[in-house]
Amino acid sequence: MNFISSESVSPVFEKSLRIPKSPPALMNAANSNIYFSLVIPTYQERENIALAIEMLSSLLDECLAGNYEIIVVDDDSPDRTWKVAENLTKRYPQLRVMRREKERGLSSAVIRGWQIARGRILGVIDGDLQHPPEVLIELLGLIKQGADLAVASRHVEGGGVSSWSFIRRFLSRGAQVIGLILLPHVLGRVSDPMSGYFLVKRSSIAEQNLNPVGYKILLEVLARGNIDCIAEAGYVFCEREQGESKVTWKQYVEYIHHLVRLRLSTKQMKIFHQRIDFPFNRFIRFGLVGLSGVFVDMVLLYLLSDPSTLGLPVTSSKIFAAEIAIINNFLWNDAWTFADVTYKQQEWRQRLKRFLKFNTICLAGLVLNVLILSLLLNFVIPYQYRNHVWLLKIFLPVNFVKSVFEFQHIFTIQIRVLYIANFIAIAVTTIWNFWVNLKLSWRVTDVK
Repeated sequence: MNFISSESVSPVFEKSLRIPKSPPALMNAANSNIYFSLVIPTYQERENIALAIEMLSSLLDECLAGNYEIIVVDDDSPDRTWKVAENLTKRYPQLRVMRREKERGLSSAVIRGWQIARGRILGVIDGDLQHPPEVLIELLGLIKQGADLAVASRHVEGGGVSSWSFIRRFLSRGAQVIGLILLPHVLGRVSDPMSGYFLVKRSSIAEQNLNPVGYKILLEVLARGNIDCIAEAGYVFCEREQGESKVTWKQYVEYIHHLVRLRLSTKQMKIFHQRIDFPFNRFIRFGLVGLSGVFVDMVLLYLLSDPSTLGLPVTSSKIFAAEIAIINNFLWNDAWTFADVTYKQQEWRQRLKRFLKFNTICLAGLVLNVLILSLLLNFVIPYQYRNHVWLLKIFLPVNFVKSVFEFQHIFTIQIRVLYIANFIAIAVTTIWNFWVNLKLSWRVTDVK
């Protein structure tokens, strides 16, 4: 790889993707240690790079004059983006340019830039102007206040996307849900784990064996870094005005590959033993609302499936009963559990959007619920019942149920088995519903 700069720079030929604890030694020792290093990974960004550097330099000159650097890392773009950036080094002495001729990939480009960076704070921003540069000031402020990692997020107050299609929103959210399932202790720490716009202290990722795949470098930082304090700032993701998007199906495949690799390689790491700030108070409210949904679900399931009433199949009865319970739960959660969020989003369009997200997540939970119910009824509980009839009697005492409902036919062992299986299925999916809805449904996701 080649380095082009206004000063002599030693190339990094090592295969390792470790960030050194101290900045690399340069000929100009006076400038060998600065405060902030911002990396811009580029490929085919000839039309954007000059404006991006101009905007960033103007912004940073006001708050960090002479104490920052911008590093463009280009993957040997056919449109010679690196050459355009090289021509700007005379006008912007804080600009450094790296042209990679053998390596490819956004994540590794960011790390290569960080390896030659001189700053105590390391950052990354896209070169296509989709990340608003002015948010850098807020991120720098969060770092100065003590954050180890400051993330620009589309999913907190002040954040959003400008004009994404439904398909793109669906794929983005779907990718986040997959990540929450595979790596809940990693992706669950931030509201926007797919963000490519963040700052991190060098000391928090120094000497870590980084091994990224694809575009999502933040996943690597969260999983392998020593990150204690995290702060977020909202930003609106803008549509690019020049050039073409690099997002393809290949990036989604690489994302899944990255998640699996992190899951396998970090199994024994300390991140899975860190204390996560779990919102217990909100979970209790969510659980109480869920109990009202359980009552609705149970009553409807009985009325629909019992042979003495409608006698419908268990699966179809369960689906209908669960959907009515979902509507019940949404109304209560929106008005009580997440009242602090809904207070700021009271328009009918925002409420409808939350309901559609909540319903989609809960329907996914319903699929899990039905699978667990069928598994218990067909494979688990019948065998357990043969040897442990007393266990069923503990869960649903016959005399107690008789005195409450006064229906003789409800006391058969088969009905008790059905209710126990349904109760277990609901308990398992409650955690799913709460965690994913917390991360996706009640978030600020658009801006006027």
